[in-house]
Amino acid sequence: MEYELVREIPNLCPNNQMRDIFFDEVETDDPVEYVKAFLKGKAVSVAAEPGVGGAVIVHADCDGLIQKFVFTPV
Repeated sequence: MEYELVREIPNLCPNNQMRDIFFDEVETDDPVEYVKAFLKGKAVSVAAEPGVGGAVIVHADCDGLIQKFVFTPV
């Protein structure tokens, strides 16, 4: 399945509310496995939840860095 992927990484610096946001188009049958492969080689915990309109939201903790991956069907 083809998805638009939005990856958000919050900035942990005090008094900085900005975040890094990346956009990409990806093909995958399993968004959770895609995230695990993307963050391969690190201590990773992953949790997924359904989003609106068939989207899948994956929250990942990679060595203490929290990231959010939103997979929206194209």
